[in-house]
Amino acid sequence: MTTAEPVGLPEPPALGASALAPGTYNDTVVLITGGGTGLGLAVATEFARLGADVVIASRKPEHLDTGREALEHLGARVATPRCDIRDPDQVAAAFDEAETAFGLPAVLVNNAAANFPVPAEDMSPNAWRTVVDITLNGTFYCAREFARRHLAVETPGSIVNIGASYAWTGGPGFAHSAAAKAGVKNMVETLAVEWGPYGIQVNGLVPGLFPHEDMTADIQSNLARTNDKDVCQPAMRVGRVRELGWAATFLASPFARFISGHTLVVDGANWQRRLLTNPPVVTVRDQMGKDPFELTQA
Repeated sequence: MTTAEPVGLPEPPALGASALAPGTYNDTVVLITGGGTGLGLAVATEFARLGADVVIASRKPEHLDTGREALEHLGARVATPRCDIRDPDQVAAAFDEAETAFGLPAVLVNNAAANFPVPAEDMSPNAWRTVVDITLNGTFYCAREFARRHLAVETPGSIVNIGASYAWTGGPGFAHSAAAKAGVKNMVETLAVEWGPYGIQVNGLVPGLFPHEDMTADIQSNLARTNDKDVCQPAMRVGRVRELGWAATFLASPFARFISGHTLVVDGANWQRRLLTNPPVVTVRDQMGKDPFELTQA
């Protein structure tokens, strides 16, 4: 008896394919924070392909320009309010701009977040505050603004919060982001119950390893230390960004109305991987190539 060679999960359908019918999001406004580049743009792209009017909110004008150009190339109508989601007034202004351009967004994708690897002992209070303020507080401010507007006019809506698998497991080297994302996951479960009676569904979407052009230099350098990313995944390949977009469009679609309070992980089972024996422990400092910690005056 021989054991089959691992081949991994099949490749997805080609770029531009969709399980949903063409026009599923016609006359639907979708607001995506941080949607101008990277995974946010991949999600925005799939909504645009299905007919949505897309509103991209971002702090950075260059990201807004990039997103607008990419989505208009697909024939979508696009609005690009500049918005720092840490500021509730700017969040409200972004929703005002969206309503003026196209109408009240029926879908909100909370994609904007902050993250960078750092040993916890090296983390400054400002680093902690910044990541938590953007990732956790900003997500809540956007969800709250979305819900308040729908509650006022008694219309349904759908929220998708982009999460991370270390919300369950913890994330050595990412204490700030892991704590914030755990809050985001809990928010999905709490708000789904609170707002479900009013027709607002709330779900989470967790991406695995989806290499893209907008990864930070720190994350890119960490990935560069792994010789072959594919064989480090149970799927024997990394994700294709369109696969995350397809998952987002399904969760917010009419075909997923009874799914709420759920967090969908799209990572080829990577976060559930376990070894039969534990490898030697390598500290976060060693993994990041940092010298031994020395206490300095703050």
